[in-house]
Amino acid sequence: MSAELDIRGLVKAFGGNRAIDGCSFAVPRGSVTGVIGPNGAGKSTLFNAITGVIRPDEGEVRFNGQRIDGLKPHAIAQLGIARSFQTPREISDITTLENMMLVRNGQWGELLRSLLYGWGRVRREEALNRTDSLSALRDVEIEHQKDTPSGRLSIGQKKLLELARCMLARPKLALLDEPTAGVNPRLIGDLTSAMREMSREGVTLVIIEHNMNVVMKLCQHIVVLHHGRVLRQGAPSDIQRDPVVQDAYLGAVA
Repeated sequence: MSAELDIRGLVKAFGGNRAIDGCSFAVPRGSVTGVIGPNGAGKSTLFNAITGVIRPDEGEVRFNGQRIDGLKPHAIAQLGIARSFQTPREISDITTLENMMLVRNGQWGELLRSLLYGWGRVRREEALNRTDSLSALRDVEIEHQKDTPSGRLSIGQKKLLELARCMLARPKLALLDEPTAGVNPRLIGDLTSAMREMSREGVTLVIIEHNMNVVMKLCQHIVVLHHGRVLRQGAPSDIQRDPVVQDAYLGAVA
């Protein structure tokens, strides 16, 4: 299976501290890969480097063979990479549905010439966007909150909204940063089901997650980060039994 994402010798330092220190691993196309490790291991910094939020000091990030480190975040997103954040980034004073409908770029209604002509096309695009947005909300079971200002959603519902926004973008690769953190256990099953459905639809997933039950159920491959380096990587059963991983991380979260 070919690699969709290939991280090669990535380094990112802040002052004298290397948050990522020679990190290398590959993510097979169509897989679900978990990235685990203690707080401060460099997991979110890694996602920021992949998505262009920060620029690595050394190394390469390749997406389907194309080098993307150094590209702007919007250019990386246009290649088919979506991400969610530890802290949901919804626009709190507009509705859940309106947050969804902001996902798609490049619609006719965004162009100046649409003010002069093309209103039929604008209306058709908006109707399709609304239909697709409602469908994505239905997939994560929060369609009933479509008219609720998103700032009033629970943390779990905001995480579901983040996931629905990723789904609506129809990415090739989705990077999900702690999708179940702070979520009511009742909603974790909904999130897990939604992520599994994304995988079934052919989206490659990379998930930062501390909930080991979620990791073990979803992931075919696990990368363990420790002090910015890849400590171990392999199948969930192998990682779970590895004494080095147990000492460095799993024993602390058991």
